[in-house]
Amino acid sequence: MEQPKNNLKIVADKKRARMILPNMLTLIGVCIGLTSIRFALDGRFELAIIAILFAALIDGLDGRIARLIRGTSKVGKELDSLTDMISFGVAPAFIMYFWKLNTLGRFGWLLCLVYVICVALRLARFNINSNQEPSWKDNFFEGVPSPAGGILVLTPLIISLSGFNFVQLNYDLMVPIFFIATSFLLISKFPSYSFKKIVIPRKTTIFLLFGIVLFFGLLLIYTFNVIAISTAIYVLLLPISFFHFQKIKKQHENDKIQDEDDLEDVL
Repeated sequence: MEQPKNNLKIVADKKRARMILPNMLTLIGVCIGLTSIRFALDGRFELAIIAILFAALIDGLDGRIARLIRGTSKVGKELDSLTDMISFGVAPAFIMYFWKLNTLGRFGWLLCLVYVICVALRLARFNINSNQEPSWKDNFFEGVPSPAGGILVLTPLIISLSGFNFVQLNYDLMVPIFFIATSFLLISKFPSYSFKKIVIPRKTTIFLLFGIVLFFGLLLIYTFNVIAISTAIYVLLLPISFFHFQKIKKQHENDKIQDEDDLEDVL
């Protein structure tokens, strides 16, 4: 009697196969985040910042790819949080410590500890809130996200590398201010844009593609200048997101009161 042939399969479950790609990207992000510390240790701060930017880019892609190919998993979610902790918590803190905070003695190390702890608390709160029902609040983060926080604490170093020497800056004062302010924004309930549910009209797609190409072209040529300007734009968007959140919140509260009044009239 002929025996059935056993086909060799590297991955038997299709769902597990779909989980490999996003998790692989997440692990690559961990490696890049850790490598940025090595660059900073060697004094190559330009490469350290570029590594953090690549880690942020991968962080923005792995989750979207996982949802696109239906490869989301609990392991991937936890792995993503651990990656953010390393790439946008530990790595930026070490980079800034090797660059400037080591000159501040124990206070500089304290700032690093406070910032990393705030990143951990922010990620823990995000994991809890992500299990809630979808609502209009999904357009906003509660506090500044950890990738943005990692870039914000690096802002003084980015400015120093950008060549913007129009104003003489005191980095010994500027660096602690950025660390304290970013740590507060991470654990606060300050609403910031999430940019997750942006709807682009079809007519403007060509202009969007042109803008993306132009942005990355300028980023390749004037790397740190573009990063510094982009960070400044993000900071300016923070108060706008706050007032926008309050406006939408008030509108929803008024709509809820109106619905309750209409229901009472019907009854």
